[in-house]
Amino acid sequence: MLIDDLTVRFEAGHGGRGAAAFNKVKKALGPTGGDGGNGASVFLEGVPDVSALKVFASRKVIKAEDGKNGRGQYIDGRRGEDLILKVPTGTRVTNVDTGYTREITEPGERLLVAGGGGGGRGNFKFRSATNTSPKEFEEGKPGDSAVYHLELRLIADIGLIGLPNAGKSSLLNQLTSARSRVASYAFTTLEPHLGAYYELILADIPGLIEGASAGKGLGVKFLKHIERTKTLFHLVSAESDDVVRDYKIVRAELKEYNPELAGKKEYVFLSKSDSVDGKELKKQLAALKKIKVTATPVSIVDDASLDAVRKILNTIKGS
Repeated sequence: MLIDDLTVRFEAGHGGRGAAAFNKVKKALGPTGGDGGNGASVFLEGVPDVSALKVFASRKVIKAEDGKNGRGQYIDGRRGEDLILKVPTGTRVTNVDTGYTREITEPGERLLVAGGGGGGRGNFKFRSATNTSPKEFEEGKPGDSAVYHLELRLIADIGLIGLPNAGKSSLLNQLTSARSRVASYAFTTLEPHLGAYYELILADIPGLIEGASAGKGLGVKFLKHIERTKTLFHLVSAESDDVVRDYKIVRAELKEYNPELAGKKEYVFLSKSDSVDGKELKKQLAALKKIKVTATPVSIVDDASLDAVRKILNTIKGS
C-alpha cells in the first residue's frame, strides 16, 4: 500500500559534554579536557521512489545520534553521524508548529529538518593566564526537535484519470513496463502506479467517483496527486451506458477540488472501444462531440489505436 501522508517527530542528536581533566605528567600539569562532539542533524533527501515513505509508517519518532563526550588528553568526543532519510520527490514537508512548508522536487535535494546540538567545551578551552587550572566545562547543547507533516504529491508528466474500470491500468501496462493490477469489475485501485514511456512518467491515478472532492470513497487522497501532473489522459469506457455523464462526473470532481485542474491540457480517449460495434462507437463519439469533446478510440487489443496514443506521447515528449 502506498504511504503518502503521515506525521513524524524528528529529533536531532544532543551535543556531547566537554571534559574536565588534567595532565598527570610531572612538570606538565594543566587542563587537558577535550570538547564534546556535535550532535547529528536530520536531513530529508529526495529520491525517485514513490514508496520511500513506507519506512516512516511505524515510526512516530526518529532520533539522530548524540555527540560523544570529550575525554582527557585533549581528546574531543566524536560527532554524531548525520541522519539522511529518503523521501519521494514530490513530498511536501510542513513543520506542524511553525507552518513552514517546503517541497522536495529533485532527486538528491536535501532539507535540514532538525539541527544537531553543539558539543560543550572541555576545560582546556577555559585556561588563561589567571586561571591555569580551570575546572570549568560545558554540557552539550540539546538538538532540535520538531514535528513534521509529510505529504506526497506525485510528480508525473501525464496523469491517467477516469472512473473506476475505465481501463487506465491496462493502458498503462501496454504503454510502459508497469504492472498495475487489472480486473473486469468496477473497483478503484488502492494506490497510484507509475510507468515510464521513454523519459515521460505516466501515473495511473486510481478511479475517481462522484463526490470524491468532498471526501466520498477515497476522496481527496488521490485527487491531490493529479495536481502535479502536467497533462491529463482522460479515459471514458465505451462500455458505459452514458459516456457524456461519465466524462462530466470526473470533470466536475476535478473542478470542485481545484479549478486549476480543469485548465490542464487534456486528451480524451474512448477506452475499450473493441467492446462495442462500430455503430455504437460512432454514436458515443458523436455524443461527446456535442459537448465539444473530441475523443480518440483506444483498445489494448488494437495495435493501431495504441499507435495513435503513442503518437500523442511522442508529440508531448518532443515539446
